[in-house]
Amino acid sequence: MSERIETVVLDSAGLSAWIAQDRKFLAMLQIFHDMGADLVIGANSIVEVSHSRTTIPRLDWTLSCIKVEPVTEQAARAAAELFQGAGLHGHEYAIDATVAEVALRQPKPVALLTSDGDDMAKLWGSQVRIVPL
Repeated sequence: MSERIETVVLDSAGLSAWIAQDRKFLAMLQIFHDMGADLVIGANSIVEVSHSRTTIPRLDWTLSCIKVEPVTEQAARAAAELFQGAGLHGHEYAIDATVAEVALRQPKPVALLTSDGDDMAKLWGSQVRIVPL
C-alpha cells in the first residue's frame, strides 16, 4: 500500500477477523499500524460480532486496541441520510450506513476494511478507500 492512510475503519467482518486472529487480516493490519493509522469501529459493530461462539476475553482485548466511536442520535440521523441518499433500504444495510457515517467523520484519508465493498461504495462514493477482506 503506497499511499498513507490516517484512519482505518473496520466493519463487523474486519472486527471478526481480528478476534479470530486471521493471518491475512493481521498482516494487513500490521501494514496500517506501521504507517501510524488509527483503528476505529462503530459501537454497533460490537453487537454485530457478538454471538454464542464469540470469545469474550478476545473481544475485550481487541476492543482495548481500537477506538470505538459512539452511534449517537446525530450519527444515526446522518447515517439515515446516507442510507436514503444511496437508495438503499432494509435492515441489512442499516448497520452499513452507520459504519459509513463513522468512516466519514474520521481524519482523512480513510480506509475501510470490509467484506461488503459494493454496498459500502454506494454509501460514500470515492470519499473512503475500500480495502476488501
